[in-house]
Amino acid sequence: MSVVSRSVGNAFRNKIRTSAVVIILAVAIGLALSMLVANQAVASKVDALKASVGNNLTVNPAGSRGGLGGGEPLTTADLTTAVAVEHVTNVTGTLSVRLSNSAATTATTGTDTAQGPGGGTGQGGPGGGGFGASGTTNLESAVAAGSLGQRNNSNGSTSGSTTDSAVPSFSIPIQATGVSTSATAAGEAINVTSGAQLSDFAATSTQALVGTTLATKNNLKVGSTFTVQDRTMTVTGIFDAGTEFDNNALYLPLAATQTLTDQADQISTLTVVVDSIENVASTQTALTTALGADRVDVTSGSTSLESAISSLGSVQNISLIAFIASLVTAGLIVLLIMIMVVRERRREIGVLKAIGASNRTIGVQFVIEALVLVVMGSVVGAVVAALSSNPIVNALVAGNTSTTGTAAGAAGAAPGGAGPGGGFPGGGEGLTRTRGAFAGAEQLIGTISTSLGWQTLVFGVAGILLIAALGALIPALLTAKVRPIEVLRGE
Repeated sequence: MSVVSRSVGNAFRNKIRTSAVVIILAVAIGLALSMLVANQAVASKVDALKASVGNNLTVNPAGSRGGLGGGEPLTTADLTTAVAVEHVTNVTGTLSVRLSNSAATTATTGTDTAQGPGGGTGQGGPGGGGFGASGTTNLESAVAAGSLGQRNNSNGSTSGSTTDSAVPSFSIPIQATGVSTSATAAGEAINVTSGAQLSDFAATSTQALVGTTLATKNNLKVGSTFTVQDRTMTVTGIFDAGTEFDNNALYLPLAATQTLTDQADQISTLTVVVDSIENVASTQTALTTALGADRVDVTSGSTSLESAISSLGSVQNISLIAFIASLVTAGLIVLLIMIMVVRERRREIGVLKAIGASNRTIGVQFVIEALVLVVMGSVVGAVVAALSSNPIVNALVAGNTSTTGTAAGAAGAAPGGAGPGGGFPGGGEGLTRTRGAFAGAEQLIGTISTSLGWQTLVFGVAGILLIAALGALIPALLTAKVRPIEVLRGE
């Protein structure tokens, strides 16, 4: 009988022990492969972030951010000027407006009926529903005002100013963003989950994309209609931006948004794509100079990007350490099992030596036996890794970003949110998540998808086999100390 066949047979000599060892090894190996896959997936995400976000600049009117503050709006002439700046490869303009519910606006009394651009109400306040709204819609907001909405959007009046009826409660406005391309808004992809992207970008367009929560609240589906001002709009697609707040929104064609809200030629934000990360700083300065430092604020995505990369870097370190620890654990398991096997087979080893088997032959037999166990554990472990790697990597990312978010919240966060076109005062009953720079980083990271490819599998299993072979060498070397005469005499 050859050494290999004898080794394979010995691996299955005690089936119960073999099954137990394979299960234990499978857990360790599965965890090791999961951590290796997580490390590679996070590294790919970092590269993708640097490539897609690291070379973006955002241009806002000076003194304005996310619909708050003041200043003068940007125009299409500013977009043309930005395109001509050196190292700029693409410029996308968006117009962010707020739409109040037409029923709530009609019910508003007293000073709350002040008209804003496009016919919407002016200051919010109790019963306002406008908060600087640029128009009205028959849609109802999917976000309840709650105590925060009532407090944050109050006009400061504490005395009753109406005598005939109670003032209606504040209604959260709906954010609408006019976009000029079918796939992106402010440089980020629009995740359409049903229906199709916008295709008609004329001023007379009636197309619209509706957020999932807003669609659910108003029983909308692809093909449904609703009104913005006096125009009937048709739902061409429903998108998912990831949060309830961001999905209480619409995407409309830019020209149509400008026409509906009487803001012809106006733009809220420009998203500028630079040809490389290395030229971001110089292009930021050039854009500020070209557009006027007193007219615009040019910011880079570096704050959110650095937060995202820092969080992902921590996940990479954790996954690498866990991978190494799992490999060492697998090696220790093999070491302990093979030491036990060698002690159990002292008589067999003595007999083999007595009939002429060399220490090398006997040692190789035990190493091969250990590798057979590891290979079986690797097969089961690969299945475990394929099923668990995706939940593990996203749990690591979520845990790490939550920790970073707490620290960021303690330091303070910028006003506004990261929804379509920026944030605006919302509602609810309490602060449930950190916004500001870290919220942007969290959205940049999103969900990380993992894949256990054959290259990763080969690399991981090769490392595991190497560690297992090293773990089996020590028991194999113990066979050299077995003296046939002593073993046979003891029998």
